[in-house]
Amino acid sequence: MIKNSMDHERVAKYVPDELDRRIIAHLRTDGRASLAKVADVLSVARGTVQSRLERLLETGTLLGFTARVREDYDVNAVHAVMMIEVVGKSTTQVIRKLRGIAEISTLHTTNGNWDLVANIRAENLSEFDRVLREVRMIDGVSNSETSLLLSSV
Repeated sequence: MIKNSMDHERVAKYVPDELDRRIIAHLRTDGRASLAKVADVLSVARGTVQSRLERLLETGTLLGFTARVREDYDVNAVHAVMMIEVVGKSTTQVIRKLRGIAEISTLHTTNGNWDLVANIRAENLSEFDRVLREVRMIDGVSNSETSLLLSSV
């Protein structure tokens, strides 16, 4: 938890180094790896991996750990990309609201006609429809365009 402005400033300035990037890369391929396993693979001490992971989590560089599943794991799931236009200077507030929607797996700022791009994964079409309505109701969202992802090639 960030306790004061000094902590916030330190967190905002943290830039991961090569070892941090190697730890993250390993966890992307094996998110269940133990500290000892990561340390062994990267040829560093277990305590080093533990302190680096704590710092990555504390600074928000690493947001957490998740399970990945095959694309075809749930045949009823709906995957889509939504481009979002934000009005005025409300981007920060819109991003905050979008991050609260569980079905949005990733969110990106972008250039061009759209301000944000959201990757959506919903359990079914009914849930997908709810997510679209929820996004479009956010104050500051002025326009959106969504494309369903039909198959991977």
